[in-house]
Amino acid sequence: MGCNSIQLLLLALLLALVADAEAKVSAIIVFGDSSVDSGNNNMISTVLRSNFKPYGRDFEGGRPTGRFSNGRIPPDFISAAFGLKPAVPAYLDPAYNIADFATGVCFASAGTGYDNATSDVLSVLPLWKELEYYKDYKRKLRSHFGQNKTKEIISEALYLMSLGTNDFLENYYVLSRRSSQFTVQQYEDFLAGIAENFIKEIYGLGARKVSLGALPPMGCLPLERTRNFMTAGNCVEEYNAVAREFNGKLQTLVVKLNDELKGIKVVLSNPYDTLMEIIQDPSSYGYESAAVACCASGMFEMSYLCDQLNPFTCTDASTYVFWDSFHPTDRTNGIISDHLMKTVLAGFL
Repeated sequence: MGCNSIQLLLLALLLALVADAEAKVSAIIVFGDSSVDSGNNNMISTVLRSNFKPYGRDFEGGRPTGRFSNGRIPPDFISAAFGLKPAVPAYLDPAYNIADFATGVCFASAGTGYDNATSDVLSVLPLWKELEYYKDYKRKLRSHFGQNKTKEIISEALYLMSLGTNDFLENYYVLSRRSSQFTVQQYEDFLAGIAENFIKEIYGLGARKVSLGALPPMGCLPLERTRNFMTAGNCVEEYNAVAREFNGKLQTLVVKLNDELKGIKVVLSNPYDTLMEIIQDPSSYGYESAAVACCASGMFEMSYLCDQLNPFTCTDASTYVFWDSFHPTDRTNGIISDHLMKTVLAGFL
């Protein structure tokens, strides 16, 4: 073997080692609600959609995709940070196929929660249905890539879970069914139990890397501040206290699962403190407003109430913490995702 051949062989081996080192996370697999839904609600019969302008106006190509933002959502930033695709596609989007989904796929549905009763409010996908689609995804992977490659994709993927806000704000505090059954602390325990069972189920299906999303300071969402007119639009501290309490229970769950499930690594991705810092001192982050959103009046509009005909929508969403009354802007999603990548998700790099 000549000198050049040996050099080429060594170079090929080195490139293979580098590729292997960079592929610690094979795919981003997403479960949850509108905080992470990249467009599944476009394909189901529900009024809760965002596949129209001005949603997506700052996304690549300036097109609405069904993401509840002017641009990207956290899974997109996280996927790019791991060197995977720049945007995670929705599983129900017919524009994509199983080859596209091999490095990232989203099963999330805006408006859903841990509690099946939450998904019933706006006729969206319940969490159990998201899991059924995941099982279907696994079958398609096996058919396309074979058993060994599928096992590698599934076990090396990072699973992102982000839900729970709707369980409280669109269910427990609005409808009487759950609030008559449970105290809020009991309801927190009920939801944490569902989260535990869900993670155990995907563990049984091969998941080994899981990011469990915590709740944001949900009492500071523009919609809740608008509803809180009795205190001049301040944050609803009761809701923030519940978020902190529930997040503490999720952290306890993370410790428990890591102890009980062999080979799993679960982390709590908690946006609460970062988002609260931004809300309390928006100017230090270059924002002009945190109390109201960019779209329409910024006080209560989202989905169809946030449309391109509204004359009050801001011209520069990057100066606003929130895009609509419930969801952050692309820029805010980027700040939160960057913080998570530098902290709890850094262990997966």
